[in-house]
Amino acid sequence: MSEIRATTISDAAGTGPIALTKQSAAKAWVNFNGTGTIAIRDSQGVSGLVDNGTGDYTSNFTSSFSAVDYTGTTSSSWDTVTSGVLNFSRAVGSSGYSTTSLFRMQNVVVDSTTNRTGLDVNYLYAVFHGDLA
Repeated sequence: MSEIRATTISDAAGTGPIALTKQSAAKAWVNFNGTGTIAIRDSQGVSGLVDNGTGDYTSNFTSSFSAVDYTGTTSSSWDTVTSGVLNFSRAVGSSGYSTTSLFRMQNVVVDSTTNRTGLDVNYLYAVFHGDLA
């Protein structure tokens, strides 16, 4: 069995890291605060965020995906617990909000009567898989 050990893998020119364009690794991810003035805690491949309103956010990518059929997975959490509600994030894609260069997500609360209301929370997470352009 062969073994490869390396501390750095560079591009063919030796000037930078290799580009993950076709591999299965996540191409972008973000962890951010969705309350008040939204702020990225940490990210890779996300150049910035837009606050579209209560619980409604857009992540802008550093590099575009090759097609709009990439996968975006979102989740969220908050510091307090409210009885009788379910808090979840969902991708907004069917209405054309997501493109190869941005991904729009909504964080909502669903109450016992299935009413959905936008909600800003302290912790939002998103990870994106697909081929980069």
